[in-house]
Amino acid sequence: MQPLPEYTEALQALRKCLAPFLKSQPKTGPHAEALKELDKETALFDQDVEQFRKSAQQAARQWGAAQDTNAALVKLTEKFEPISEASRDLIKQTDLIYKLATRLIDTWENELNATDSGAWVICDITRARKAADEARGIAVEQLKQVRYFWKQGHWLTERFPEAKLCNVEGLVKLVDIREIEANDWSLTPGRYVGVAPEIEDEDFDFEETLREIHVELEDLNAESVTLATTIKRNFEELGV
Repeated sequence: MQPLPEYTEALQALRKCLAPFLKSQPKTGPHAEALKELDKETALFDQDVEQFRKSAQQAARQWGAAQDTNAALVKLTEKFEPISEASRDLIKQTDLIYKLATRLIDTWENELNATDSGAWVICDITRARKAADEARGIAVEQLKQVRYFWKQGHWLTERFPEAKLCNVEGLVKLVDIREIEANDWSLTPGRYVGVAPEIEDEDFDFEETLREIHVELEDLNAESVTLATTIKRNFEELGV
């Protein structure tokens, strides 16, 4: 999948822009933990991307060699489930790494006055940051497609495992003319198929959602501190 390598390259370009300033900073400080976490998650991401690439190539070979039968399709759906799960995990990692990188940039700008340093080329950093975000968005959408198509295949084979039309509550029901007559010749589907049972959203990750909210709150708090400092400085310059 090209979007993932392109996203990785965009992140590397962003790190390259940040490297001169990073070299000028001590190993300890407000940025130390954020940088450590970013390096750790980036290493894990690179490993998982490589594993995903190998799994995708293997899946392509299996698809090409599979027989054109429903039984083969059901079997492939089962085999491809780990790839679907991996794509969901990679979406989380993709977003996390970008958020960690931008949080690190904000820390340098707000707490270490990076913009006052000659090693901080703000136009290059802004451009690289935007490029990384665009590459992130494309990668996430591609990964979502992997999950989407697997879920559609699973949905189909689960409801019609024999590849034959059959009764599925809330979806389809085979009826004869007597049943239609008993319903006053109504062809309204709801009279026959009933209501499908509510399906729990397996993709909803409560812990991940809380983590994202926490990260966003931290970013908002940092922005509020910067804004308050700017307002205070402006008032002082006005002599208020």
